[in-house]
Amino acid sequence: MYAKFCSGEPAFPFKRLRACDTISPGRKCRLTLAPIDYVSLIIYFAFVLGIGWMAKRKIATSEDFLTSRHSVPVWITSLAFIAANLGAQEMIGMCASGAKYGIMTAQFYWLGAVPAMLFVGLFMMPFYYGSRARSVPEYLKLRFDEKTRGLNAITFAVMTIFSSGISMYALGLLFELVLGWSFTNSVLLSAAIVLIYTLLGGLTSAIYNEVVQFFLIVLGFAPLSILAVEKAGGWSGIAARLQPVMTHTWKYTTHASENPMGVEVFGLVAGLGFVLSFGYWCTNFLVIQRAMAAETIHGARQTPLFAAFPKIFMPFVVILPGVAAVALMSMSSGYTIPLKPTGGYNYDLVLTTLMAKFYPAGMLGIGLTGLMASFMSGMAGNVTAFNTVFTYDLYQSYMKRNAPDKHYLWVGRITTVAGVVLSIGTAFLATHFNNIMDFLQLVFAFVNAPLFATFLLGMFWKRTTGDGAFWGMVTGLVGGGLTLGLTVAEGKGGWIAPVHQFPSSMAQNFWIAIISWSACFIVTVVVTAFTRPRPDSELQNLVYGVTDLPHEQGVAWYKRPGPLAIIVIIVLVIMNIIYW
Repeated sequence: MYAKFCSGEPAFPFKRLRACDTISPGRKCRLTLAPIDYVSLIIYFAFVLGIGWMAKRKIATSEDFLTSRHSVPVWITSLAFIAANLGAQEMIGMCASGAKYGIMTAQFYWLGAVPAMLFVGLFMMPFYYGSRARSVPEYLKLRFDEKTRGLNAITFAVMTIFSSGISMYALGLLFELVLGWSFTNSVLLSAAIVLIYTLLGGLTSAIYNEVVQFFLIVLGFAPLSILAVEKAGGWSGIAARLQPVMTHTWKYTTHASENPMGVEVFGLVAGLGFVLSFGYWCTNFLVIQRAMAAETIHGARQTPLFAAFPKIFMPFVVILPGVAAVALMSMSSGYTIPLKPTGGYNYDLVLTTLMAKFYPAGMLGIGLTGLMASFMSGMAGNVTAFNTVFTYDLYQSYMKRNAPDKHYLWVGRITTVAGVVLSIGTAFLATHFNNIMDFLQLVFAFVNAPLFATFLLGMFWKRTTGDGAFWGMVTGLVGGGLTLGLTVAEGKGGWIAPVHQFPSSMAQNFWIAIISWSACFIVTVVVTAFTRPRPDSELQNLVYGVTDLPHEQGVAWYKRPGPLAIIVIIVLVIMNIIYW
C-alpha cells in the first residue's frame, strides 16, 4: 500500500534488464536460472492451483464464494490479513525505499501499520462483524444510507482494479526479466493462474493461498537480508559506513530538512501514523475481508492483533536489504545499485540485483518464487475484494434485487473474470504511464483518508447522519484533489497553480491525506448538526453505545484483545527505542 509513497521513482522500470552486479544505463541483460530454479516455480504454480481445486468443494452459495461464510480458522485469517498487503508494491517498493531513505522506512510498519491494526481489532471489528455486513460498503449502508454505500463501493472498485493491474504489470515485467518472455505472454500467464484458483475456490482459495505466499515471501527474502547484512559487516558495519540519518527512525525528524524523506514529526505522525495508516488498515475492505472471514467474532478481533506480531518484524525482511545495499556500495563488494538512463540510482532494481549477487542456483529460484508469490497475493486479494463489492454492493443493490442465490453466485464468478480482464487492461495502461503507481498512491491518499473520518464519526458518534457522511466524503475527495493541484513535489502536482512546494512526494502525500481527512471530518460534523439522526433502535450493533460488545469470560489471557495489544505495544516500543 505505502511502498511508492517513499521511493518517488517510476514503478518497476526494469523492463528487459538483467539483475547484474553492476548495470550501466542502457545495458540489457537477463537473469540466468538453473533447472532447479524452474522446479521451484513449477511446484509453486501447481500448489496454488491445487489449493483452488480443493477449495472448490466448499463452494455452494454466493456467500461461500465471496465471503467464505465465516469459516476460516483465526491463524489462517491472521496470516492472510498481512499477506494480502504483501503485494508487488510492498516488496519492490519497500526495499527501494530502504536504499533511498534508510531504516526510517520502517515507520511505514511501526507507525503506519501496527497501531492501526491494534485499533481495528480492539474497537472497530465488533461493529464490522456484529453488524453481519458482507462488506465495508454494506456497513456504510446499514449505518448511514444507500448513497454513502454507493459512493464508497464505486471508488473502492476502481481502486482495486488499478491496484490489481499494477501487480499484474509488475509480475509481467518480472517474467520478462527472468524468462525473456514477451510482456503480453507474461501478463496473460499471471492472469490465468490467479483467475483459475480464484474462480475455483473464491475467497477461501485466495486466503489459503495467501498463507502459502506469506511463508514463501519470508523463506525467499529472509536469507537475502541475512546475507546482505552479514556482507556489510552486520548492523554496526552498516552504521559505520552510512550517514547517521540512514540508521535512525525518529532522531532526525525535528525538521523536514534533516531527513531524506522531507517530513517533520507532525507530518509523519498525523499524515502517516494517523490518517493514512488508519484509513487503510481500518477501512480498506481488502484487509478487513480477511478478518471478517473468521469463524467467530473473537477470531475476527484476534486476526489483526495476531497479524501485528509478524508485521513488526517485516522491515528486517523487506527494508533491511535495501539499507545494506547502500553500505555494500561503499565497500569493495562488487555491488552497485543500477543507474537510470536519465541519471541517478534506480532504487527499484535493488531487490532483484541483490538476489542475483547473493543467491546461488536453487536459492535464486526460491527468491523469485517468493517475489512472484507477493505479486500474485496482491493481485488475487484485489480481485476477490472487487468481486464481492461489485456483486453485493453494486449489482444486487442497483441492478437486480431479490434474485435467487445461484444467480449471485454466477454473477460473482463472472465478476471475477471481468475483474481479471479489467486488471489486464490496467496492466497494459501502465506501460504507457511510468508514474501510474504514484498516481494510484495519490488516489489512496485522498480516498482512504476521508473514508476513515467517516468511519471514526460513524462508529463512535451515534449523532452522525447519512447526509453528513456523504457530503463529508465528497468534500474530502475534492479537498485532496485541490491540495494536489495547488502543491508541487518532485515535479508532480501543481496543475491548478504551484502555490506551495514540498521537499518530497511523500511529504506531499502526507499533507494531502491530512487535509482530506480534516475536510471530511469538519463537513460531516457541520452537516450532521443540521440534519436529523437515526433513532437508536436502527443503530444496534453499528455504533458504540448501542452495541453489545463481546465478553471475554473464560477465554485464555493470551487470546484476549487487551493483553494481546499490550504485548504488541511493548515489542513495538522496544523496536522504536533500539532504532530511535
